[in-house]
Amino acid sequence: MASPRKTSLLCPGCRKLISADEPACPHCGLTRPGAPWRAALGVFGLASRQLVPGLIAVNITLYLLSLLLTPAGIGLAPSPFSFLSPDGRALYRLGATGVLPIAYEGRWWTLVTASFLHGGLLHLFFNMAALWQLGPFVQQIFGTHRFLVLYVASGTAGFLLSYLAGIPFTIGASAGLCGLIGAILYYGKSRGGFLGESVYRQATGWIVGLVLFGLLVPGINNWAHGGGLVAGLLMAFALGYKERNGEPAWLAPCGGVTAIGTLVVLVWATVRAFLSDVPAPF
Repeated sequence: MASPRKTSLLCPGCRKLISADEPACPHCGLTRPGAPWRAALGVFGLASRQLVPGLIAVNITLYLLSLLLTPAGIGLAPSPFSFLSPDGRALYRLGATGVLPIAYEGRWWTLVTASFLHGGLLHLFFNMAALWQLGPFVQQIFGTHRFLVLYVASGTAGFLLSYLAGIPFTIGASAGLCGLIGAILYYGKSRGGFLGESVYRQATGWIVGLVLFGLLVPGINNWAHGGGLVAGLLMAFALGYKERNGEPAWLAPCGGVTAIGTLVVLVWATVRAFLSDVPAPF
């Protein structure tokens, strides 16, 4: 006797049980949830709740690799801002960005890799804590694929602006995080109502805090923060959010290309850093 054909599955977008032949998920609006390529994208974490933890794991892994690359240059000063800070040469080889890597070496790919590198344990901790707080919320209201595009592209845009502004050497996830804040700001203003106004006020408070932090603390790349914030806001306007625009079919390929492309660049940069001694121009 033939086994019965599977007729239900967990939606790749919201993980709720639905019929396999649904044209769109009745809960989250994801189009063609039963398509085979949806399962393939799930291999890269695009259809699970492990996306934000996965991004955090990538950041932590690259931080540890930056310490291992040139262990003699690790900062061991008692200052919390410099304790366990990677050597600048290691960060350069792994993909720090700015005028030095781009204008003098043509390393344009560093506009992507720089978002996954950090200059110390405290730097890593605060950025990952912010990603843990903001990431799931943005993923919920914009959808997984929009979230990926927003995060990666706003980080890239922020570092592009800081390069154009003449910042010589820079790293950190904060440009992408500011992109998420920009997206939240747009969502709150666009949605309106009690929830929208509450979200908008919260995002405005974060922006004020970022501005004050950037003015009071030396060494902050305010150009990258501002560029990421504006890019996130504009992309949220262009892409829309799930409640209003659902999950158009073209979003999944965009999210997949973003995730796979970023992963390929990060792996290539890491292998290159360990297999070839790229001299830093400082």
